[in-house]
Amino acid sequence: MTNLFPVLLNLDYKKVVIVGGGHVAYQKLMALLPTKANIIVVSPEVQDSIVPLLEKPNITWRQKVFEPKDLDDASLIFAATNSEAINDAVEEATQHWQLLSRADAQSRIDFINPAVVRRGDFVVAVSTSGASPSLTRKIKKELEVQFDESYAQYVDFLKQARDIVKSAITDREERKTVLQQLLDSRLHEWIQQGNIERCHQYLQQLLSGEKTS
Repeated sequence: MTNLFPVLLNLDYKKVVIVGGGHVAYQKLMALLPTKANIIVVSPEVQDSIVPLLEKPNITWRQKVFEPKDLDDASLIFAATNSEAINDAVEEATQHWQLLSRADAQSRIDFINPAVVRRGDFVVAVSTSGASPSLTRKIKKELEVQFDESYAQYVDFLKQARDIVKSAITDREERKTVLQQLLDSRLHEWIQQGNIERCHQYLQQLLSGEKTS
């Protein structure tokens, strides 16, 4: 297996093409939903679970057989059919500068989708590079428990706090110290308890130089 380079892509307003209308295509659509990508689904038919998603303004269904021109200007391409011949045709039509993922793991694969746990701006991705999808799913479930929904608010607070600290403190070492103190485990506990105000009080204590408690 090729050593893959992990990266988070900004797909906002970029064209993404999914060739296929079955379960794999549905999985790719669900993974893409948090983005603002312009998604094109190319397939004569789609399974029932995909139909409600087609109401979203950034998703278009081309109810037809695949043609090379369907890939024009696409940044990301998924060959997600159960037909090796169709997936071959998609690969052949893909330009060298376009990124391709084949669901059947045949021939050219420029990227694979990791399993993702998303809590607002907090994103954890895990992959076994295709070696064991079962292990990937198992670890994802464990991460979903470890990093619950409270992490969305926790990271949002840290983001706001970082901006405030950067504006209030000019000395780099002092700023670094304060940002490190914001990783005190009590902040996450306060957020889990619904006490976000205590987090802001803690931040103000740090900024004023008061002893925190």
